[in-house]
Amino acid sequence: MIKPKSITGLAVVLLLTACQTGQIKPQKVVIDPANWPLNTPVVTRDPAMEQRISELMMNMTLEEKVGQIIQADIASVTPDEVRKFNLGSILNGGGSAPDGDLRNTPASWLALADEYWEASTDTSDGGLGIPLIWGTDAVHGHSNVVGATLFPHNIGLGAANDPDLMYEIGRITALEMMTTGLDWTFAPTLAVVRNDRWGRTYEGFSEDPAIVVAYAPRIIEGIQGKYGTDEFLDQDHIIATAKHFVGDGGTLDGIDTGDNITSEAELRDMHAAAYWPAIAAGAQSVMVSLNSYHGERMHGLKPMLTDVLVGRIGFDGFVVGDWNGHGRVKGCTVTSCARSFNAGLDVFMAPEQWRDLYTNTLEQVKSGEIPLQRLDQAVGRILRVKMRAGVFDAPKPSARKNAGNWDLFGAPEHRAVAREAVRKSLVLLKNEAGILPLAATSRVLVVGDGANDIGKQSGGWTLSWQGTENTNEHFPGATSIYDGLRDAVATAGGEAILREDGRWRTKPDVAVVVFGEDPYAEFFGDRDNVDFDSDAGLRLLKKFAEEGIPTVSVFLSGRALWVNPELALSNAFVAAWLPGTEGGGIADVLVGDADGTPRFDFTGSLSYSWPATPDQVEVNIGDEDYQPLFPYGFGLSYGDGIINDDG
Repeated sequence: MIKPKSITGLAVVLLLTACQTGQIKPQKVVIDPANWPLNTPVVTRDPAMEQRISELMMNMTLEEKVGQIIQADIASVTPDEVRKFNLGSILNGGGSAPDGDLRNTPASWLALADEYWEASTDTSDGGLGIPLIWGTDAVHGHSNVVGATLFPHNIGLGAANDPDLMYEIGRITALEMMTTGLDWTFAPTLAVVRNDRWGRTYEGFSEDPAIVVAYAPRIIEGIQGKYGTDEFLDQDHIIATAKHFVGDGGTLDGIDTGDNITSEAELRDMHAAAYWPAIAAGAQSVMVSLNSYHGERMHGLKPMLTDVLVGRIGFDGFVVGDWNGHGRVKGCTVTSCARSFNAGLDVFMAPEQWRDLYTNTLEQVKSGEIPLQRLDQAVGRILRVKMRAGVFDAPKPSARKNAGNWDLFGAPEHRAVAREAVRKSLVLLKNEAGILPLAATSRVLVVGDGANDIGKQSGGWTLSWQGTENTNEHFPGATSIYDGLRDAVATAGGEAILREDGRWRTKPDVAVVVFGEDPYAEFFGDRDNVDFDSDAGLRLLKKFAEEGIPTVSVFLSGRALWVNPELALSNAFVAAWLPGTEGGGIADVLVGDADGTPRFDFTGSLSYSWPATPDQVEVNIGDEDYQPLFPYGFGLSYGDGIINDDG
């Protein structure tokens, strides 16, 4: 268990505050690799494998080599094109799925994986038939596929303070991905978020690097297997990605893909802190961040991608770009960027315009603008990871160990772990007059637009990029928050009644009001402040106050927000974050036995400081003038007794 701790030992905490409030202007990038700790690569190279790589590359054409460094989106590439261009990898972006159907079946994903794999390994044209790998954003479970187990987003997992739970989540995600034939996840996110206006705040475990540092190796070991054991990248594990390297959680004003202007020491000690343990755990890919550092795009910053990541941190996998990130580098376009590749990028993520990028990159190698040595280095890294992952010796995806085992996909034992994660993620901010736990014999009115909406409680990166337009029918086997409350009270003769608008015929003992942010993801989730600006929950709370009905607020959000009016009108207030598909985990803690004895206690604590004002967008443990409403590490339990703070 991680106990909340201060990061005041970092030498540059105070500097960070000054930077992000605009007191320091961007300066010319100066990265001195000597300032970064030197690690020896943990994952050793196997001589037999190195010989195999050398022999393979001696027989590869220039065209085959360039193909390995290009990654296309499934919406923009056919299996025939994979064969023709010898592509090394594909991905499905947030808006891509088999046949363009975001609600397609798990079986359709597996069938498409076979098609791409068979195309990549086809040697009928005289090529070598190097198998491709398929990457996806499985960021809170296999979240692009209908029926998967979806875990709380990382902000909730950070509140759980349980590194071992991260291992289980990684392990389960890998298994469910393998049932559908995929072998590479773009996770975990290791951002340390310092400005809650950022639309990706919920992808970060904490504002404190200590939690991220503790979590990184455990979730990577869950995904890939523990390095140094027989389970490392065996048939029950896949390739993990440490992302986004580096500084995405510290951009000026919290702007997505914006500029990080902190000091080199701050970049190292806070934003890059988790990369040492992640790489020591054997992470085989690192994704480059879309942000800049003092005005220079990370995708083109050789001192970081080559000198620091490889030369100092000891990374021995391959470096993949983010969505057209190379095109943001000065002097580049999405179809031409020798500078990014020469800086240390090994795989271009070029979802749509990959054909022109392939052509231009091939010409740049022929002209010498991209040295052949640099190309061979990148291709060698890609082949090495593929061999470590067993891709070269594996059959087609549908013939692999866990493929098509639909008993594993959304399995009850997987959902049980997700439900445990929900329980542990909940943070109790207020419990006036000991209203919680609710007696299971209670008449409970369940209201609010989040009460019976699995899409809303799951948030962004769920079946679509922004997580929008999902209905409960798209989540077979899942439980809404209302479902969980209904089942919990029914066992003791109580009753839970769903009335989203708050109307009732028989006066309830208590109203559970479920409200919060609607789903969003990067870019669209950026905010100007941290004011929860919807009054939907507030109107219901006012109504029940007038009617003399006690209230429990369950707040769904991807960040800590200013909700003082809602806090004041709530008898109890629970930060539930974005819990995913297992809404029953909330009822496990809120509802006790028939006599009100807790079945589970609140154990979650804030991994993000809670703002005291709507404009307190930067409030982090270690700040010089640290005055949050609820401090980092805060979280009540039933053992704390009656709390009468109105927020």
